[in-house]
Amino acid sequence: MRVLLLALSVLFVLAGSSCKNGRSRGMVIRDTSITSQTAFNDLFLDSSTLGAFLHQHPQFQEFREQFENFYTERNYAYAWFDSSGLSEQANNFYNLQSAYITDYTDSSLYDAGFNQLYQSVKAPGKNLSIPDSTILRAELSLTGQFFRYAAKVYAGTDMDAAELGWFIPRKKIDLQALLDSTIRTGQEQTAFISPQYRKLEAFLSAYAQLEKQIGSDTIASVAKPLRKGDSAAVIPAIRKRLFLLGDLKEDNNIPLLDTTLVLAVKQFQQRMGLLVDGVIGNRMINELNVPVRQRIQQILVNLERLRWMPPDQGQRYILVNIPSYNLQLVDSGKQQFRMNVIVGSAANNTVIFTGKLQYIVFSPYWNVPESIVRNEILPAMKKDPNYLAKQNMEIVTDGTIPVIRQKSGPRNSLGHVKFLFPNSYNIYLHDTPNRNLFAQSTRNLSHGCIRLGEPKKLASYLLQYDSSWTSRAIDSAMYAGKEKWVTLKHTIPVYIVYFTSWVDADGLINFRRDIYKHDEKLAAKLFRKS
Repeated sequence: MRVLLLALSVLFVLAGSSCKNGRSRGMVIRDTSITSQTAFNDLFLDSSTLGAFLHQHPQFQEFREQFENFYTERNYAYAWFDSSGLSEQANNFYNLQSAYITDYTDSSLYDAGFNQLYQSVKAPGKNLSIPDSTILRAELSLTGQFFRYAAKVYAGTDMDAAELGWFIPRKKIDLQALLDSTIRTGQEQTAFISPQYRKLEAFLSAYAQLEKQIGSDTIASVAKPLRKGDSAAVIPAIRKRLFLLGDLKEDNNIPLLDTTLVLAVKQFQQRMGLLVDGVIGNRMINELNVPVRQRIQQILVNLERLRWMPPDQGQRYILVNIPSYNLQLVDSGKQQFRMNVIVGSAANNTVIFTGKLQYIVFSPYWNVPESIVRNEILPAMKKDPNYLAKQNMEIVTDGTIPVIRQKSGPRNSLGHVKFLFPNSYNIYLHDTPNRNLFAQSTRNLSHGCIRLGEPKKLASYLLQYDSSWTSRAIDSAMYAGKEKWVTLKHTIPVYIVYFTSWVDADGLINFRRDIYKHDEKLAAKLFRKS
């Protein structure tokens, strides 16, 4: 009976072309040494052919386990073909991959042989027969290309992020489950892609067009800053550039820094992290002159980092972005507040990692790190025997490198409160007595810890559900001069990240300087010549 059913199935296929979704399909010659069929024309592959295929296609070898598990769970049924030919899912995936290769100018996923194979099975024509060996090769090649595409686009390029100073655990993707879901739904799976990723990705094509419009044109520097009401020959060029970048709505070529242009200048300054004063100086012109190709690479670098981020940071979390000198507290998907921060200097980088904020310490001691004791305090003590007393410090444990702490008080380097998320890097959030530094647009000034512009606001938010911690009680604890620890009832995730390009809440793309040269190192790996 099985032989009879198989014969009837073959006769049905050979009787002429079939049609699905209104499109003609070519006839398929069935070779039962490669595939078999049921009476319903479902296609199956022989398990032995999978190993042979992977041996012949080394670019897919790293996905051997995913291949085997995927087809085993399907009982070796074809995923991309059915009895009528190539499925819509296959066409959708091919178009998706092609768009990625074009938009990202990424040739690493391009495979001329695969493209030719796909075209041969996509629309073979009514009278053209497709050998079963070709169908089999196309089926497995589509699976392999999907694994390559998904591994790169959803999880990021295969590199050691820790070598680049990134210690947030990278997002993990179940490629097999992802493929299975894509085949079943016929849609791209977006659960692993953040809204921020999609927003930033959308600027790639816009900046590719900008590169054609701007080319290598540069704007001349100015002898002195231009202020509202000033006229200068360089202003029309600045107008044009701001118009192309989207900061100026209309380019009227007037050589005057009028009110409309001042507003555009301020928006550009805001997007670049410059001092927002509406004054055109050479620092702003330098940002205007950054080649568009460099901005495109900056976008690509930050898209790669976004692929590394866990898809769900939690219901409530704190995000500190080092290059923007900014902290955000997000709750239930909404930003509750943000504040300026000071981060580590180029010589004392703030580490990129994640932890769980667990303790608030009011009127804290500052337990001086050994490196600062060795490199700064001991030399100061040799010059001035009264140095410790002047700095309100004391020796806790004597030794070659003594353990030193600074007592609570108005001059304490941690200010009046610190926030601890235990970690091996000895990094935490804290207040500071040097409030004037927050007015600077560039704030990589610390030894590595993160100084907060509004520490009481953070403390009040974290303690809002404890009625005993009124605003007055918090002030009292901050200025008590005696250290007091508070353990939070619920920890809150803290992500210290490094993004030099992102899209803000107003839909504007932002760029920041690569203060630690992390972009430079990542770009060297992403764009290296093969």
